[in-house]
Amino acid sequence: MFPLRAFLDMEMTGDEPGVGVASVDLADQHLNPYGVVHGAVLFAMVDTAMGKATMSVVDDGRYCASVEVSLRFIRPVAEGRVTATATVLRRGRNLVHLDARVVDPDDRLVATADGTFALLGEPSG
Repeated sequence: MFPLRAFLDMEMTGDEPGVGVASVDLADQHLNPYGVVHGAVLFAMVDTAMGKATMSVVDDGRYCASVEVSLRFIRPVAEGRVTATATVLRRGRNLVHLDARVVDPDDRLVATADGTFALLGEPSG
C-alpha cells in the first residue's frame, strides 16, 4: 500500500477487468473546515481507482500515470462511506481513457470524473 492510500485509509476492491473501486469511511481527517469531505480526498480516490482500472487491462509489464483527470462535484457529503468506481472506456496503445462516479452511502451521486492515463515503460515480450 502506498503512503497516501494508507493515510486516507482507502480500501481498494473489485477484480473485474477494466474497473477500479476505491472507498473511504469518512472521518474528521477527511473533512474540510466546513465539515464536508475535502475535494482532494475525492480526487485521490478517483485517481487511484482509475489507476487500478488501468492496470487491470495492462498485461505487458508497463505501468501507468495520470495525464489528465477532470472532477466535477455534484453534492457535498459529510459522513459515511464514499465509493469511487472507475471504468476503462478505451485502451489504446499508449493511452487509456476512463470515467468514474463517486457515490455516498445512499448511492447518491457526489462527483463524476473523466481521465486519461499514459502507459509507460517498455512492453515486455
